[in-house]
Amino acid sequence: MTKGKAGKAVKITLIVLFALIVLVCGGGYAYYFSITRSPLPQVDGELKAQGLKERVEVIRDSYGIPHIYAKNLSDLFFAQGYVQAQDRWWQMEFFRKTCGGRIEELTGKKAALVKSDIYLRSLGLYRVVEQEYSSYAPDQRAVLEAFAKGVNAYISGRSPRQLSVNYSILGLTGVTFRVEPWTPLDSLVFSKLLAWDLGLSRDLELVRSKLYDRLGAEMAEQWLVPAWPLGRKLTILSDEDIKKTFTTSLNPYKHDANHPVYAGNQANDVSSTDRKLLRREPLAMTSSIDDPAADLSLIIGQTEGTGSNSWVAAGGLMQGGKPLLANDPHLGIQQPSIWYQVALHCPDDGSGRPFDVAGFSVASSPGVVVGHNSDIAWGVTNVYPDVNDQYRIKINPTNPLQYEWNGKWRDMTVRDETISFGDGKPSVAIKVRRTHLGPIINDHRYDQKSGEMSGYNNKDPLALHWTALEPGSIALAVFGLNKAKNWNDFRAALQYWDTPSQSVIYADRQGNIGYQMPGRIPIRVKNHTGQVPTPGWTDEYEWKGYVPYDLLPRLYNPARNYIVAANQEVAPPDYFAMLNKKLGPNVNAHFGSKFNKWVYGYRSQRIDELVKQFAPNTVATYQTMQGDSKSIPADEILPALANLKFSDPALSDARDWLLQWDRFSGEDSSQAALFNGFIMRLMKNTFQAKLEGIAKSDGVDKELWAVTLLMQKPDDPWWDDPTTKDKRETRDEVLVRSFEEGYAATVAALGKDRSRWKWGVLHKATFVSNPLGASGIGPIESLVNRGPVPTGGSTECVNNNMWYASNGNFSVRLIPSMRMIVDLGDFDKSVAVNSTGNSGHPGSPGYGNQILPWARVQYHPMLWSRQQVEARASHRLFLNP
Repeated sequence: MTKGKAGKAVKITLIVLFALIVLVCGGGYAYYFSITRSPLPQVDGELKAQGLKERVEVIRDSYGIPHIYAKNLSDLFFAQGYVQAQDRWWQMEFFRKTCGGRIEELTGKKAALVKSDIYLRSLGLYRVVEQEYSSYAPDQRAVLEAFAKGVNAYISGRSPRQLSVNYSILGLTGVTFRVEPWTPLDSLVFSKLLAWDLGLSRDLELVRSKLYDRLGAEMAEQWLVPAWPLGRKLTILSDEDIKKTFTTSLNPYKHDANHPVYAGNQANDVSSTDRKLLRREPLAMTSSIDDPAADLSLIIGQTEGTGSNSWVAAGGLMQGGKPLLANDPHLGIQQPSIWYQVALHCPDDGSGRPFDVAGFSVASSPGVVVGHNSDIAWGVTNVYPDVNDQYRIKINPTNPLQYEWNGKWRDMTVRDETISFGDGKPSVAIKVRRTHLGPIINDHRYDQKSGEMSGYNNKDPLALHWTALEPGSIALAVFGLNKAKNWNDFRAALQYWDTPSQSVIYADRQGNIGYQMPGRIPIRVKNHTGQVPTPGWTDEYEWKGYVPYDLLPRLYNPARNYIVAANQEVAPPDYFAMLNKKLGPNVNAHFGSKFNKWVYGYRSQRIDELVKQFAPNTVATYQTMQGDSKSIPADEILPALANLKFSDPALSDARDWLLQWDRFSGEDSSQAALFNGFIMRLMKNTFQAKLEGIAKSDGVDKELWAVTLLMQKPDDPWWDDPTTKDKRETRDEVLVRSFEEGYAATVAALGKDRSRWKWGVLHKATFVSNPLGASGIGPIESLVNRGPVPTGGSTECVNNNMWYASNGNFSVRLIPSMRMIVDLGDFDKSVAVNSTGNSGHPGSPGYGNQILPWARVQYHPMLWSRQQVEARASHRLFLNP
């Protein structure tokens, strides 16, 4: 997050700073001590928790990670809610207000946040999860209800200042708070925000339309979605995997075909549709429409390039033969981490079997999202199917609450929403219009300068059809994974994982490994790619259902004994040909790189190399792999510098020195500093002038690959600088200019002595806590933020500490948000590290006690057995009925 932008969002007045100075000068230390210590929870001794059935024991290790032991499932999830509220209440509160479009109830009215609240209210996420929750059976609701009761047992009777320092400081600005009870809907809604973060936030439909208008389709696509390197980089599933998996039975177990996610969406439903071939999808005339989506980077960090690493290996590749599974999800940097490490133990899961699971949850939800139980382990990485479309709507000129559909006027539904502000400023009332395709998302445009807001947009309204705006069941998938005992249980659980779609890797104690991609993947009509805003006045472009679960990519025990899923293309062309053949001739279910942004295979290529190179693998070799900082993009781009002619001998010498680099972007690497300085200028000089006003060139994977492809075309129009009207630049001119500028910037930052350059001096991670951490006031930011800390790695290294060229510096913006390695041969040998700490309280030692180990790619034991937990116990709390 850029401090300038974020500071506008949550700027605290100078009056407050003055008040704090006064407090510090007159007994202020006592006040500081009070507001930072009051929220710290009791972690030892005995507590009464109304709602429990039996006594629960919570053992915390030295990192503050809780290991919860209960005698029944209801008490177990009650205690999880209680403990996560103890440690992360403010994060839970902030995220639920964000999802509900109620951020300014916490911050007071902020011009930069009004648009976000309007947009999120328009989506109506709580309306969706209310339908979701209503569809659950009583036993499925029980976990969510127990968790909510535990949260409420903790927060009830406590004042805001006893819950978080954020309330105390924000209260000085005139914001008043009413802490509302937690509900199961608050737990469910977070998955919608995560789906936005991992998918919708990178939707390019409007950007694509504008670039087509400016550059033409062919040139625009070279930057938007350059051709994926099939044949040069490995897909998750190979051609051999496709033949093995999809020529055998497609239904190895009986899944719930009547579940709402899949009912009515089987292949024969689509193939029987007798429709003529559609003409080529028309380019929407949308180049003048501003993107209505909220900029949530102010809240959850920047998301471009969001991805993850995961891999699993077994058999002869392992020392001892049993699998090892690794996972490190890459998300926007924040404080505290999105992940909360926890272990849950109960003697009966409801069927007479023990329930034991350990790993990482999200603070607002019960269960474990990634981790292991007594039998299996799993990890997740993002996939990038296009699961939303923006539809252009025609409004009835005589009735703004009607829209055209198949030649007739159709009524919209209208929902009243009131946006309130915690500082007492007058509330804002809006009416959200909704079509059967989805809500209108560009009504009520807000002018930050004037404070004025338009009403209905009847000129160019857009309706959003997005899978996350349909009732889902991802919570049931998480509960199912926590209980799964084998591959069939694992797949049965994942049929409920609808959005956000993920790659999920698998291993079990018997030595089996596997992969499944779950999710709601739309089936569109032929010639409708979903890449630009689409006519929404006819059923010609309506979705025809979803790809059946049994046709989604999966893999079990490949002969090669390993699987790598690091956001690369999921399957080769043969898979998509098979898929469309099974679904019928008049549909398009292609969600591959032709239509979607997959990461371009840099990290997966490196992991693939290392899994084989380090065999037989151990936990230690996996640790080395997660910390690997070799830059595959450097391997592909640097050869183009070899024959350049520089007028300054010092530049020629620097170039030759850089070409001798081993390509490892370690914290102490001097050549990594120069390479990345060159890349920053190359992105600006090649792309940014042509994107200006529409998009940003961040230097992420697609642009690194795009520029690699452009190296083969020295006279391509992308090399030309549009600001020099009387000249047409070529590749070598841009490369020379970029190297000169990159070298000069590196000298300016680090001095002339190259031997003293260190990449980590430029490449640092600062963990920002919202909203106070972006206030622009040093003492407050120092209280709640942590860092900066030097880091190694770089964009598209396995140690993927990403920076964005558009920011003009190398500050880390997206990180491996946690790292986990699970040993299926002995769970007690598993290891992990979070990016911050388990606590969300700045006054707690657990607030940032994992930052330095994370930066150095160090780990702590992922405690499992009771004996191991007892040996490392630091705190013991008993919760009593």
